[in-house]
Amino acid sequence: MGRWTYKWSKRLALLAVGAFCAFIVIRAVDSQRGPPLELWHSYVPHDLHAERLDQLDWGGYMAAEEALFAELRREVTDRLPPEARTDANRYFAGAPIYPGRFEQDWNRSYVMEPDIVAQGGTPRGAVVLLHGLTDAPYSLRHIARRYREAGFVAIGIRNPAHGTVPAALTDTVWEDWAAATRLAMREARRRAGPDGPIHIVGFSNGGALALKQALDAIEDPRVVRPDRLVLISPMIGITSFARFAGLAGLPALLPSFAKAAWLSRIPEFNPFKYNSFPVNGARQSHRLTQALQQQIRTLSRAGRLDQLAPVLTFQSVMDFTVSTRAVISALYEFLPANGSELVLFDRNRNTKLGPLLRPAFDAVLARMVPPAPRNWRLTFITNANEDRAEVVARTVAAGATEEQEQSLGLLYPRNVYSLSHVALPFPPDDSLYGNQPGPEPEFGVSLGALAAHGEVGVLILALDSLVRISWNPFYGYLMGRISEVIPAGAAQAP
Repeated sequence: MGRWTYKWSKRLALLAVGAFCAFIVIRAVDSQRGPPLELWHSYVPHDLHAERLDQLDWGGYMAAEEALFAELRREVTDRLPPEARTDANRYFAGAPIYPGRFEQDWNRSYVMEPDIVAQGGTPRGAVVLLHGLTDAPYSLRHIARRYREAGFVAIGIRNPAHGTVPAALTDTVWEDWAAATRLAMREARRRAGPDGPIHIVGFSNGGALALKQALDAIEDPRVVRPDRLVLISPMIGITSFARFAGLAGLPALLPSFAKAAWLSRIPEFNPFKYNSFPVNGARQSHRLTQALQQQIRTLSRAGRLDQLAPVLTFQSVMDFTVSTRAVISALYEFLPANGSELVLFDRNRNTKLGPLLRPAFDAVLARMVPPAPRNWRLTFITNANEDRAEVVARTVAAGATEEQEQSLGLLYPRNVYSLSHVALPFPPDDSLYGNQPGPEPEFGVSLGALAAHGEVGVLILALDSLVRISWNPFYGYLMGRISEVIPAGAAQAP
C-alpha cells in the first residue's frame, strides 16, 4: 500500500509540475501579443514607501509629491517619442486631457478647508478620503466638497504609485498605501484638534485601507482612530484569480518577456485613472484583502470588534471588481450592534433588457444576505415592482425582522440594467464620468457620455468596458445618507 501511494503521489507531483511549466510557457507566449511597452509602462518614478511615509508629516509628503510630479514631467512627458504625442495620450503636454493643464490636477493630494478656517476659526472635524486602485483623488472630490460645506476639513491623499504612470504599480506593496493612510489620519487629527470627530471615506481599495486603519487603531492606541467609516464599493474580497496573479508575472523575470508583468495594456486616455493594469496590482489587492479578513476574524474571536466605529457601506449587488458576497460574509456578519448599515443597490427589475441578462443573477441576493434579525441595518434599493421604474428603499433595522418600505421619488433609467463597481461615487453631472456633463468638457473628455456604435473588432476596448456605467443615478440618495452621519453642530468662530 505504501509503495502504491508513493508511486501515485510521485505521478501527481510530476503532473502538477508539468501543468505549472505549461502555464508559464503559455503565459510567456501569450504576453508577447499586442503593441510594445510604452514609456509609461517601463519608467518607474521614485515614489515613497512605508518606512519613509511613517516618518513624514503632511508638509513633507506634499514636498515629496511636488518633486515626484516634476520627475514625471521630466522623464516621461518631455521624453515622449513623436508617435506618442497625440490628443488621446494623458502624458502629452499638448493634449486636451493632459492633467498639468487643468486648474487643479486631481491626480495630486488636496486639502479642502471650510470657510470658518479661512476666518481663523476651528473646523467641526476632519475627513480623510481614500481613492481606489489605479485611481486618483479625483474620485471622491464631490464627497469631499460635501464635508467641507458641513464645516469639515477634507483631506484627499494620493496613495503611492498612483496618479503618475501605471508602471509605478509594479514597484509598490499595500503596506505603502496603509502608511499613506496613517499619514493622512495624523494630519486629520492635527487639523481637527484633540476632540474633533474624524471620518474616513474609502472607495474600492480605499475602502479596504479605511477599514484596515480602523482595525489597526483597535490593536494599537498610537494609530488614529476614526469615529465613522463610510465605505463605497469596498474591496473586502476579490476574485480567486488574484491569488495566483503573481504566477502570471513570472515570465517577466526574463527581460525578453517584460510584457508578462501586465494583465492589460491599454492607451492612457483617462486623465485621472490608469487604464493599464500590472500583475502586481492584483497581487497586492489579494494580499490586502487576506490581511484584512484575518484581522477581522482575530478581533472578532477576541471580542474586540465592539471598539470599531460604525460603518456605513454602499455596494452594488452587481460588482465585477470586488466581491459583494465578501462585504457581507467577511465583514458585516462579524460586526457587533454598533449602528452600522449596509446599503445595497439592486439591478433594474424593470429594464427591457431582461432577456439579455444572465438568470443566475436573479437569486444572488437571497444567497448572500443572512436572515434577519441582524446586528446591522440593511437597506435595499430596488424597483417598487418589476412593472415599475419607481425606486424604493426596503429597510430592516438592526435586531428587527419587519421590513419597512419608503418611496424615494426616483426612477431607474430604462437603459440601465444595474449599477457597477465604479459608478457609485459619481453624480450624473460629473464632468468626466457623468452622462450629463455639461456642454464643455472640464477635463478634455467626457467618458461617461460616450455612446459608440459600429462594427466589432475595431475598438481597442472590450465592449463590456463601453457599456459599464460610470455614474450613479441614485447619487443624490447616496449623498443624502452620507450627510446624515456628519455630526450636527457649528464650527467655532475665532
